[in-house]
Amino acid sequence: MRWQVFEVADATAMIRMRRREFIAGLASTAAWPLAACAQTAAKRYRIGVLDTSARELNGNFKVLQQALQGLGYTEGQNLSFEYRSADGHNESFPALAGELARLEVDLIVTRGTPAALAAKAATATIPVVMAAVGEPAAIVRGTSNLTGFGAILQGAERRRLEALKDMLPKVARIAALMNLSNPSRVSEWNEIEAGARALGLESQVLDTRTVADIERSFDAAANQHLDAVVVGSDTIMQANQKHVIALAAAHRLPAIYTFRDYVDAGGLVSYGVSLPDLFRRAAVSVDKILKGAHPADLAVEQATGSELVFNAKAAKALGLALPASFLARATAVIE
Repeated sequence: MRWQVFEVADATAMIRMRRREFIAGLASTAAWPLAACAQTAAKRYRIGVLDTSARELNGNFKVLQQALQGLGYTEGQNLSFEYRSADGHNESFPALAGELARLEVDLIVTRGTPAALAAKAATATIPVVMAAVGEPAAIVRGTSNLTGFGAILQGAERRRLEALKDMLPKVARIAALMNLSNPSRVSEWNEIEAGARALGLESQVLDTRTVADIERSFDAAANQHLDAVVVGSDTIMQANQKHVIALAAAHRLPAIYTFRDYVDAGGLVSYGVSLPDLFRRAAVSVDKILKGAHPADLAVEQATGSELVFNAKAAKALGLALPASFLARATAVIE
């Protein structure tokens, strides 16, 4: 009987002990989601963006957003953007980069050489991913917080001229609309000049640094009865893309661009790298850095792939009958 009483008492004590453990376990379980939520909230990243056009008009920024979302980052949840645009004014980039540095964003994504150089000057500690830049190896030299992707293909200017000549067999005289205050555009012009000479074309540069210069350059090209224009990929052109395309159409000047977004917007033809592809690759670099990778450990990559895209509607408006040899080379056709 005593043994049985002892057993019951022992069992009662055990029940009480287990009840305390159970309640403690419940409290711990209830607290876990709160701790998890607090941990998730602590991992909300701020990314600064230095670009050339307004956010709502920037298709490449949308690609970056979508790519980051596919990697687990959703704006408004664990990610926010501090978007800054120079709106075609390269001289604004240093102030915009300085603003992002003072905000102490977790990372800065740039497009274009002026934006990358401004970010480099503004901070030596905040990681910078150059989504598309002219000469990435030269820009990252002497830094430890920059990495990114080159958007200029080796020999691209010669191939751009070859595409023009293939599209317009009678082309003889061309103009290049370039902002020569941008070092990358100076390099482009030198390549265009050499490529034109090799192809037996006459070429001249029309230095285009402001919005007013864009119209003056197209007027000059038309007044000199030039056969076609090569449009540089500078900030001033990108920020005024629709204006550039409209002027080319109004002057009935066939124009070739560096990036496909001009052709999507109604331009005639483009030859160059795929910017959406570069921004998707930039998102992968952003993800790696936010997860602890050091920018200096990520390879600076030069673009290799290219695309030749033309707009059939724009060609028809100019009365162009495109040769079969050109059509065979086209990567994509915008109807």
